[in-house]
Amino acid sequence: MIDVQTKMTERALELLCLPEGQPSYLLDIGCGTGLSGDYLTEEGHYWVGIDISPAMLDAALDREIDGDLLLGDMGQGVPFRPGSFDGCISISAVQWLCNANKKSDIPAKRLYCFFSSLYSVLVRGARAVLQLYPENSEQLELITTQATRAGFTGGVVVDYPNSTKAKKFYLCLFSGPSAFLPKGLSEAEDGEEATESRFTKDRARYRMARQGMVKKSREWVLEKKERRRRQGKAVRPDTQYTGRKRRPRF
Repeated sequence: MIDVQTKMTERALELLCLPEGQPSYLLDIGCGTGLSGDYLTEEGHYWVGIDISPAMLDAALDREIDGDLLLGDMGQGVPFRPGSFDGCISISAVQWLCNANKKSDIPAKRLYCFFSSLYSVLVRGARAVLQLYPENSEQLELITTQATRAGFTGGVVVDYPNSTKAKKFYLCLFSGPSAFLPKGLSEAEDGEEATESRFTKDRARYRMARQGMVKKSREWVLEKKERRRRQGKAVRPDTQYTGRKRRPRF
């Protein structure tokens, strides 16, 4: 599950087509326990996550993620100032707005409230990439219609359309003038899945390998400090005492 979430986040970040060599301020809709945010942090970006589940956010806090968290219902709008974010991603969350959990829930209105507020909080020309699992074509049409009503342009990118397991839907939205819609990934000629998409701007793949590190160990502390330096934060220099275990008090 973690590997799948990371790959979808990597693909969503690729579709955002952010400027290379500089950190961006991103919004993660339906952030859950912060798995997507971990990858954004490793890529050197700042991010804010919003989720409706207090339990998920508590788990994210226990994992000591680097992003900021907000408890909220995306169907009631995104509560940030206009032009706050350079981009937005969402992994497996937007389709839940199509469900009516209460009599007062009207999917079309909740979707429009979400997309209109999202359009406002993005800087002009920014993109939003929302990975989703639509139940049927009617549900996908409902989502795209409300996004268009809110002012977005763009469309749906489908990766591996002929695969039953690897097929993924990405709603790519542009908050400025209509841009070129990226092509979806397809299977390679030898039957293996392609790992790169065709873009005019290629993003260098960079990921810190933190698997196997013991939390609070010296390696873990050094890696976290280096990650914060890449983000431009003030970090104390490394010394021989960095990450050293302290003796228990009497």
